[in-house]
Amino acid sequence: MDNPACVCAVFVTYHPEARFADRLPGISAQVGGVVIVDNGSHEPALAMLARLSEDPRVRVVRNEANLGLAEALNIGIERAQALGFQSVVLFDQDSEVDADLVSTLLAVRTTTPQPGRIAVVGAGFRERHRPERGAAKVPGDLRWIEVPWAITSGSLLWVASHAAVGRFRADFFIDHVDSEYCLRARARGYRIIKTCAPLMTHSIGAPSLHRFLWMKKWTSNHAPARRYYVARNQTVMLRESGRYRLGAWVLAGLFACLTPGKRILLYERRKGEKLSALLRGWWDGVRGRLGAGPYAASPGGPSPAPLPAPAPLKPRGPAPVEQPPRAPP
Repeated sequence: MDNPACVCAVFVTYHPEARFADRLPGISAQVGGVVIVDNGSHEPALAMLARLSEDPRVRVVRNEANLGLAEALNIGIERAQALGFQSVVLFDQDSEVDADLVSTLLAVRTTTPQPGRIAVVGAGFRERHRPERGAAKVPGDLRWIEVPWAITSGSLLWVASHAAVGRFRADFFIDHVDSEYCLRARARGYRIIKTCAPLMTHSIGAPSLHRFLWMKKWTSNHAPARRYYVARNQTVMLRESGRYRLGAWVLAGLFACLTPGKRILLYERRKGEKLSALLRGWWDGVRGRLGAGPYAASPGGPSPAPLPAPAPLKPRGPAPVEQPPRAPP
């Protein structure tokens, strides 16, 4: 089970750049197979993916429209399972992966108590634009920590535990797909761990550093569409947590928009568009309007194919779970 040949790499692509083809061999060499799920890319990208699929270890699944990150991950995991793989490692199309990522994730899992109760082993990472946030890598260091959630890219999942946790939430479309999945896994008694050593280089938005009085502040510069999905899905998670009474989750969702809203106002371009998207996301979260949302036709956002109308939201807070002890260094 902890053999790299039993691991399938799952990528979700959306108009990938040409350098994706250069990065892929560094990952395919670490696993037994690769599944690429494309979310409605343009023809040049499809031609590149067709060339990559000439490798018998690489399978490409083409969606005619952008079904969202969550549903594409579900499709990729199900295809990997149908091919007989016991575990999957998930990647964004722009992540740059170290040569020992998969072997390290597998080895870390074997050092944990009750490895069968591990839902996700996340990879520590260096931020491409903020190198100071990635700790220096120590060769052979297999130390890990328990975390509330791990980002999707670089995460190792086991098919058996994934079946128990359930699919990624397709109605979330993109943002908070990973944190909601991890929350659900922990509610079912599973654990989320992450390597202390960085195993890949990854970008979160296009961060920039600014000075405000004597302080230094970073902002992510996410597009309006991403601001919308973050605010909407975060508000939904607050509602479903079951921690708020008398509708206090509505205000909690609004307060969660204050910090990104302040940084947009002070430091980012397209202030009006982004602030409007942020507030619209919060309000759609309050109303339970999920799926592709209003940014289906926006540049850099999802494709115009609409998703089915979502069912009304019902609070479904997770059952309390006793936190397992933190792993030793």
